[in-house]
Amino acid sequence: MVIKILRKIIIGILLSVIIIIAGLLIFMMVTEYRPSPTAELAIEGKAEASYHIGDRIKIMSWNIGYGALGDNADFFMDGGEMVMTADKGRVLENMESILSTIESVKPRILFLQETDYNSTRSYGLDECQMIRDKLPGYESSFGFNHKTLLVPYPIPPIGRVEAGVMTFTDSHVTSANRIQLPIPFKWPVRMVNLKRCVVETRIPIYKKDGKKSKSSDSKKQIISELVLFNTHLEAYDDGEGKIAQTRMLAGLLNREREKGNYVIAGGDINQFFSTEAREAYPEQTDKWQPGTLDTEQFGEGWTFLSDSKIPSCRSLDQPYQGADHDKFQYYVIDGFIVSDNIKVQKLETLNLDFKNSDHNPVVMTFSMK
Repeated sequence: MVIKILRKIIIGILLSVIIIIAGLLIFMMVTEYRPSPTAELAIEGKAEASYHIGDRIKIMSWNIGYGALGDNADFFMDGGEMVMTADKGRVLENMESILSTIESVKPRILFLQETDYNSTRSYGLDECQMIRDKLPGYESSFGFNHKTLLVPYPIPPIGRVEAGVMTFTDSHVTSANRIQLPIPFKWPVRMVNLKRCVVETRIPIYKKDGKKSKSSDSKKQIISELVLFNTHLEAYDDGEGKIAQTRMLAGLLNREREKGNYVIAGGDINQFFSTEAREAYPEQTDKWQPGTLDTEQFGEGWTFLSDSKIPSCRSLDQPYQGADHDKFQYYVIDGFIVSDNIKVQKLETLNLDFKNSDHNPVVMTFSMK
Protein backbone atom coordinates (compact mmCIF):
# COMPACT_ATOMS: atom_id res chain seq x y z
CA MET A 1 0.00 0.00 0.00
CA VAL A 2 2.79 2.42 0.95
CA ILE A 3 4.70 1.52 -2.22
CA LYS A 4 1.65 2.26 -4.38
CA ILE A 5 1.20 5.63 -2.70
CA LEU A 6 4.87 6.49 -3.18
CA ARG A 7 4.67 5.43 -6.81
CA LYS A 8 1.67 7.70 -7.36
CA ILE A 9 3.45 10.61 -5.66
CA ILE A 10 6.57 10.11 -7.79
CA ILE A 11 4.54 9.82 -10.98
CA GLY A 12 2.57 12.93 -10.00
CA ILE A 13 5.76 14.88 -9.38
CA LEU A 14 7.27 13.76 -12.70
CA LEU A 15 4.11 14.65 -14.59
CA SER A 16 4.04 18.07 -12.91
CA VAL A 17 7.66 18.69 -13.88
CA ILE A 18 6.97 17.62 -17.47
CA ILE A 19 3.90 19.86 -17.66
CA ILE A 20 5.84 22.84 -16.26
CA ILE A 21 8.74 22.32 -18.69
CA ALA A 22 6.39 21.81 -21.64
CA GLY A 23 4.41 24.89 -20.66
CA LEU A 24 7.59 26.93 -20.36
CA LEU A 25 8.80 25.78 -23.78
CA ILE A 26 5.46 26.61 -25.36
CA PHE A 27 5.49 30.04 -23.70
CA MET A 28 9.01 30.74 -25.00
CA MET A 29 8.12 29.54 -28.50
CA VAL A 30 5.00 31.71 -28.69
CA THR A 31 6.73 34.83 -27.33
CA GLU A 32 10.09 34.42 -29.08
CA TYR A 33 11.45 37.59 -30.66
CA ARG A 34 11.79 36.92 -34.39
CA PRO A 35 13.35 39.98 -36.00
CA SER A 36 13.39 40.47 -39.75
CA PRO A 37 16.76 40.65 -41.56
CA THR A 38 16.38 44.42 -41.91
CA ALA A 39 13.92 46.76 -40.24
CA GLU A 40 13.53 50.52 -40.41
CA LEU A 41 13.93 52.19 -37.01
CA ALA A 42 12.10 55.17 -35.61
CA ILE A 43 14.18 58.34 -35.36
CA GLU A 44 13.49 60.17 -32.11
CA GLY A 45 14.22 63.83 -31.43
CA LYS A 46 15.24 66.64 -33.74
CA ALA A 47 18.79 67.75 -34.58
CA GLU A 48 19.69 71.02 -36.28
CA ALA A 49 23.41 70.63 -37.02
CA SER A 50 24.92 69.36 -40.26
CA TYR A 51 28.28 67.77 -41.11
CA HIS A 52 30.71 69.10 -43.70
CA ILE A 53 33.94 67.91 -45.24
CA GLY A 54 36.79 68.87 -42.93
CA ASP A 55 34.68 69.29 -39.79
CA ARG A 56 36.28 67.85 -36.64
CA ILE A 57 33.70 65.52 -35.14
CA LYS A 58 33.87 63.73 -31.81
CA ILE A 59 32.34 60.26 -31.49
CA MET A 60 31.99 58.31 -28.26
CA SER A 61 31.19 54.62 -27.77
CA TRP A 62 30.27 53.07 -24.44
CA ASN A 63 28.80 49.81 -23.22
CA ILE A 64 26.94 51.14 -20.17
CA GLY A 65 26.20 47.70 -18.70
CA TYR A 66 22.45 48.49 -18.44
CA GLY A 67 23.27 50.75 -15.50
CA ALA A 68 23.80 47.77 -13.22
CA LEU A 69 27.40 46.61 -13.75
CA GLY A 70 29.28 49.16 -11.67
CA ASP A 71 32.25 48.51 -9.42
CA ASN A 72 30.05 46.72 -6.86
CA ALA A 73 29.08 43.99 -9.33
CA ASP A 74 30.20 40.61 -10.52
CA PHE A 75 28.20 38.41 -12.92
CA PHE A 76 27.46 34.70 -12.91
CA MET A 77 28.19 34.26 -16.64
CA ASP A 78 31.74 35.53 -16.12
CA GLY A 79 32.64 33.49 -13.06
CA GLY A 80 30.94 35.66 -10.46
CA GLU A 81 27.87 34.92 -8.37
CA MET A 82 25.40 37.76 -8.96
CA VAL A 83 22.33 37.70 -11.18
CA MET A 84 20.72 40.92 -9.95
CA THR A 85 23.86 43.04 -9.78
CA ALA A 86 22.47 46.26 -8.32
CA ASP A 87 19.46 47.55 -6.42
CA LYS A 88 17.31 50.24 -8.03
CA GLY A 89 19.08 53.03 -6.18
CA ARG A 90 22.46 51.91 -7.53
CA VAL A 91 21.10 51.64 -11.08
CA LEU A 92 19.84 55.23 -10.86
CA GLU A 93 23.16 56.35 -9.39
CA ASN A 94 25.08 54.66 -12.21
CA MET A 95 22.82 56.15 -14.88
CA GLU A 96 23.18 59.64 -13.41
CA SER A 97 26.99 59.36 -13.49
CA ILE A 98 26.97 57.88 -16.99
CA LEU A 99 24.83 60.74 -18.26
CA SER A 100 27.05 63.27 -16.51
CA THR A 101 30.11 61.82 -18.25
CA ILE A 102 28.41 61.96 -21.65
CA GLU A 103 27.43 65.59 -21.08
CA SER A 104 31.00 66.47 -20.10
CA VAL A 105 32.53 64.78 -23.17
CA LYS A 106 29.98 66.41 -25.50
CA PRO A 107 30.25 63.93 -28.39
CA ARG A 108 28.50 64.85 -31.61
CA ILE A 109 27.93 61.15 -32.26
CA LEU A 110 27.24 58.65 -29.48
CA PHE A 111 27.18 54.84 -29.67
CA LEU A 112 25.70 53.08 -26.65
CA GLN A 113 25.40 49.36 -25.99
CA GLU A 114 23.49 47.42 -23.30
CA THR A 115 20.85 50.08 -22.87
CA ASP A 116 17.77 48.67 -21.15
CA TYR A 117 14.28 49.56 -22.24
CA ASN A 118 12.17 47.47 -19.87
CA SER A 119 14.10 44.77 -18.02
CA THR A 120 13.85 43.02 -14.69
CA ARG A 121 17.58 43.48 -14.05
CA SER A 122 17.19 47.28 -14.18
CA TYR A 123 13.80 47.43 -12.45
CA GLY A 124 11.81 48.26 -15.56
CA LEU A 125 13.50 51.63 -16.02
CA ASP A 126 13.33 53.14 -19.51
CA GLU A 127 17.01 53.99 -19.77
CA CYS A 128 16.55 54.93 -23.43
CA GLN A 129 14.20 57.75 -22.55
CA MET A 130 16.36 58.82 -19.62
CA ILE A 131 19.23 59.34 -22.05
CA ARG A 132 17.08 61.09 -24.65
CA ASP A 133 15.81 63.49 -22.00
CA LYS A 134 19.40 64.46 -21.16
CA LEU A 135 20.42 64.96 -24.79
CA PRO A 136 18.05 67.49 -26.38
CA GLY A 137 19.11 68.51 -29.85
CA TYR A 138 20.09 64.95 -30.80
CA GLU A 139 18.36 62.43 -33.02
CA SER A 140 18.46 58.82 -31.85
CA SER A 141 17.52 55.31 -32.88
CA PHE A 142 17.30 52.13 -30.84
CA GLY A 143 17.63 48.53 -32.02
CA PHE A 144 16.93 45.49 -29.85
CA ASN A 145 19.88 43.22 -29.20
CA HIS A 146 18.00 41.13 -26.64
CA LYS A 147 14.25 40.90 -26.27
CA THR A 148 12.51 38.19 -24.28
CA LEU A 149 9.73 38.07 -21.71
CA LEU A 150 11.67 35.55 -19.64
CA VAL A 151 15.23 34.31 -19.33
CA PRO A 152 14.45 31.27 -17.13
CA TYR A 153 17.96 30.70 -15.79
CA PRO A 154 19.72 30.64 -13.38
CA ILE A 155 17.76 30.30 -10.13
CA PRO A 156 16.49 32.91 -9.36
CA PRO A 157 16.10 33.71 -13.07
CA ILE A 158 17.23 36.81 -14.95
CA GLY A 159 13.63 37.45 -15.94
CA ARG A 160 12.47 39.87 -18.61
CA VAL A 161 15.10 41.53 -20.82
CA GLU A 162 14.51 44.28 -23.38
CA ALA A 163 17.82 45.86 -24.27
CA GLY A 164 19.78 47.05 -27.25
CA VAL A 165 22.10 49.50 -28.92
CA MET A 166 21.41 53.22 -29.41
CA THR A 167 22.94 55.77 -31.74
CA PHE A 168 22.69 59.52 -31.11
CA THR A 169 23.81 62.29 -33.45
CA ASP A 170 23.47 66.07 -33.35
CA SER A 171 23.04 66.01 -37.13
CA HIS A 172 19.87 65.23 -39.02
CA VAL A 173 19.58 61.53 -39.88
CA THR A 174 18.08 60.52 -43.22
CA SER A 175 17.41 56.91 -42.18
CA ALA A 176 18.19 54.31 -39.53
CA ASN A 177 17.88 50.54 -39.79
CA ARG A 178 18.28 47.49 -37.61
CA ILE A 179 20.28 44.81 -39.43
CA GLN A 180 20.14 41.31 -37.97
CA LEU A 181 23.47 39.54 -37.47
CA PRO A 182 23.91 35.75 -37.67
CA ILE A 183 22.55 33.96 -34.60
CA PRO A 184 24.88 31.18 -33.38
CA PHE A 185 22.53 29.58 -30.85
CA LYS A 186 20.24 26.65 -31.57
CA TRP A 187 16.78 25.79 -30.26
CA PRO A 188 15.78 25.98 -27.42
CA VAL A 189 18.55 28.30 -26.13
CA ARG A 190 18.03 30.58 -29.13
CA MET A 191 14.52 31.48 -27.99
CA VAL A 192 15.64 33.47 -24.95
CA ASN A 193 19.17 34.42 -25.96
CA LEU A 194 20.55 37.53 -27.58
CA LYS A 195 19.77 38.21 -31.22
CA ARG A 196 22.51 40.68 -31.94
CA CYS A 197 22.23 43.40 -34.52
CA VAL A 198 23.83 46.40 -36.16
CA VAL A 199 22.14 49.80 -36.02
CA GLU A 200 22.90 51.52 -39.32
CA THR A 201 22.54 55.31 -39.37
CA ARG A 202 22.87 57.46 -42.49
CA ILE A 203 23.84 61.15 -42.30
CA PRO A 204 24.15 63.54 -45.28
CA ILE A 205 27.54 65.20 -45.79
CA TYR A 206 27.84 68.67 -47.30
CA LYS A 207 30.65 70.65 -48.86
CA LYS A 208 32.71 72.70 -46.45
CA ASP A 209 31.12 75.96 -47.56
CA GLY A 210 27.70 74.43 -47.98
CA LYS A 211 24.84 75.22 -45.69
CA LYS A 212 21.86 73.04 -45.06
CA SER A 213 18.70 74.77 -46.17
CA LYS A 214 15.06 74.08 -46.85
CA SER A 215 15.29 75.25 -50.44
CA SER A 216 14.43 72.97 -53.32
CA ASP A 217 18.07 72.70 -54.40
CA SER A 218 19.35 71.64 -50.95
CA LYS A 219 19.94 68.10 -52.16
CA LYS A 220 22.54 69.40 -54.62
CA GLN A 221 24.70 70.39 -51.68
CA ILE A 222 24.94 66.80 -50.44
CA ILE A 223 28.11 65.19 -51.77
CA SER A 224 28.13 61.93 -49.81
CA GLU A 225 26.90 60.13 -46.71
CA LEU A 226 28.45 59.24 -43.39
CA VAL A 227 27.22 55.73 -42.63
CA LEU A 228 27.49 54.63 -39.01
CA PHE A 229 27.34 51.05 -37.76
CA ASN A 230 26.82 50.66 -34.02
CA THR A 231 27.11 47.08 -32.79
CA HIS A 232 27.68 44.72 -29.87
CA LEU A 233 29.09 41.45 -31.17
CA GLU A 234 28.85 37.96 -29.69
CA ALA A 235 30.52 37.12 -26.37
CA TYR A 236 29.52 33.64 -25.23
CA ASP A 237 29.41 31.46 -28.34
CA ASP A 238 32.00 28.86 -29.35
CA GLY A 239 33.65 31.22 -31.80
CA GLU A 240 31.71 30.45 -34.95
CA GLY A 241 29.16 33.17 -34.21
CA LYS A 242 31.87 35.80 -33.86
CA ILE A 243 33.37 34.79 -37.19
CA ALA A 244 30.01 34.87 -38.99
CA GLN A 245 29.04 38.22 -37.48
CA THR A 246 32.43 39.73 -38.31
CA ARG A 247 32.17 38.49 -41.90
CA MET A 248 28.74 40.08 -42.28
CA LEU A 249 29.92 43.35 -40.73
CA ALA A 250 32.85 43.45 -43.17
CA GLY A 251 30.43 43.01 -46.06
CA LEU A 252 28.21 45.84 -44.85
CA LEU A 253 31.15 48.21 -44.47
CA ASN A 254 32.72 47.40 -47.84
CA ARG A 255 29.40 47.83 -49.62
CA GLU A 256 29.12 51.39 -48.32
CA ARG A 257 32.76 52.25 -49.03
CA GLU A 258 32.35 51.07 -52.62
CA LYS A 259 29.56 53.64 -52.98
CA GLY A 260 32.03 56.36 -52.02
CA ASN A 261 30.56 56.92 -48.57
CA TYR A 262 32.37 57.67 -45.33
CA VAL A 263 32.06 54.68 -42.99
CA ILE A 264 32.53 54.20 -39.26
CA ALA A 265 31.70 51.05 -37.31
CA GLY A 266 32.18 50.80 -33.59
CA GLY A 267 30.94 49.56 -30.27
CA ASP A 268 31.59 46.60 -28.03
CA ILE A 269 33.36 44.28 -30.45
CA ASN A 270 33.93 41.61 -27.76
CA GLN A 271 37.17 40.77 -29.55
CA PHE A 272 40.70 42.09 -29.77
CA PHE A 273 41.64 43.47 -33.17
CA SER A 274 44.34 41.24 -34.69
CA THR A 275 46.39 44.42 -35.22
CA GLU A 276 46.40 45.08 -31.47
CA ALA A 277 49.10 43.57 -29.25
CA ARG A 278 47.60 41.63 -26.34
CA GLU A 279 50.74 41.57 -24.18
CA ALA A 280 49.58 44.55 -22.13
CA TYR A 281 46.90 42.39 -20.50
CA PRO A 282 48.12 38.75 -20.37
CA GLU A 283 45.49 36.03 -20.29
CA GLN A 284 44.60 34.71 -16.85
CA THR A 285 43.36 31.17 -16.34
CA ASP A 286 39.69 30.58 -15.52
CA LYS A 287 38.68 34.04 -16.76
CA TRP A 288 36.46 34.81 -19.75
CA GLN A 289 38.60 35.43 -22.82
CA PRO A 290 37.55 37.23 -26.01
CA GLY A 291 38.39 36.05 -29.46
CA THR A 292 40.47 37.86 -32.05
CA LEU A 293 38.88 39.78 -34.91
CA ASP A 294 40.87 39.03 -38.05
CA THR A 295 41.20 42.43 -39.68
CA GLU A 296 42.22 40.83 -42.98
CA GLN A 297 38.57 39.80 -43.46
CA PHE A 298 37.81 43.44 -44.26
CA GLY A 299 40.35 43.80 -47.04
CA GLU A 300 42.30 46.98 -47.72
CA GLY A 301 41.26 50.52 -46.91
CA TRP A 302 40.28 50.14 -43.26
CA THR A 303 41.84 51.31 -39.99
CA PHE A 304 41.14 49.48 -36.73
CA LEU A 305 41.34 51.67 -33.66
CA SER A 306 41.52 50.78 -29.99
CA ASP A 307 43.53 52.19 -27.10
CA SER A 308 45.63 49.60 -25.29
CA LYS A 309 47.01 52.16 -22.83
CA ILE A 310 43.76 51.93 -20.87
CA PRO A 311 41.63 48.75 -20.75
CA SER A 312 38.14 49.22 -22.11
CA CYS A 313 36.66 46.37 -20.06
CA ARG A 314 37.30 44.42 -16.86
CA SER A 315 36.46 40.88 -15.81
CA LEU A 316 33.26 40.34 -13.83
CA ASP A 317 34.42 37.39 -11.75
CA GLN A 318 34.36 39.57 -8.62
CA PRO A 319 33.35 43.10 -7.59
CA TYR A 320 35.92 45.75 -8.42
CA GLN A 321 35.31 47.92 -5.40
CA GLY A 322 37.74 47.17 -2.58
CA ALA A 323 39.46 44.35 -4.49
CA ASP A 324 43.07 43.90 -5.55
CA HIS A 325 42.93 45.36 -9.04
CA ASP A 326 46.04 43.46 -10.12
CA LYS A 327 44.00 40.25 -9.95
CA PHE A 328 41.52 41.30 -12.61
CA GLN A 329 41.57 40.33 -16.25
CA TYR A 330 41.47 43.40 -18.45
CA TYR A 331 40.47 43.65 -22.10
CA VAL A 332 40.69 46.01 -25.07
CA ILE A 333 37.49 45.00 -26.87
CA ASP A 334 35.83 48.35 -27.61
CA GLY A 335 36.84 50.51 -30.54
CA PHE A 336 36.20 51.73 -34.06
CA ILE A 337 36.71 50.68 -37.66
CA VAL A 338 37.02 53.58 -40.11
CA SER A 339 37.30 53.85 -43.88
CA ASP A 340 40.40 55.32 -45.53
CA ASN A 341 38.63 58.55 -46.50
CA ILE A 342 38.41 59.47 -42.82
CA LYS A 343 41.26 61.14 -40.94
CA VAL A 344 41.51 60.34 -37.22
CA GLN A 345 42.99 63.10 -35.07
CA LYS A 346 42.69 61.45 -31.66
CA LEU A 347 41.59 58.25 -29.98
CA GLU A 348 41.50 57.54 -26.27
CA THR A 349 39.83 55.32 -23.71
CA LEU A 350 38.64 57.34 -20.73
CA ASN A 351 39.82 55.85 -17.44
CA LEU A 352 36.71 55.94 -15.25
CA ASP A 353 37.97 53.10 -13.06
CA PHE A 354 34.87 51.05 -13.93
CA LYS A 355 32.86 52.95 -11.35
CA ASN A 356 29.49 52.82 -13.14
CA SER A 357 30.01 50.19 -15.83
CA ASP A 358 32.31 47.25 -16.49
CA HIS A 359 33.40 49.12 -19.64
CA ASN A 360 35.25 52.39 -20.08
CA PRO A 361 34.10 54.70 -22.90
CA VAL A 362 36.19 55.15 -26.04
CA VAL A 363 36.33 58.61 -27.66
CA MET A 364 37.59 59.44 -31.15
CA THR A 365 37.95 62.74 -33.00
CA PHE A 366 37.90 62.54 -36.79
CA SER A 367 37.26 64.49 -39.97
CA MET A 368 36.19 63.53 -43.47
CA LYS A 369 38.73 64.09 -46.23
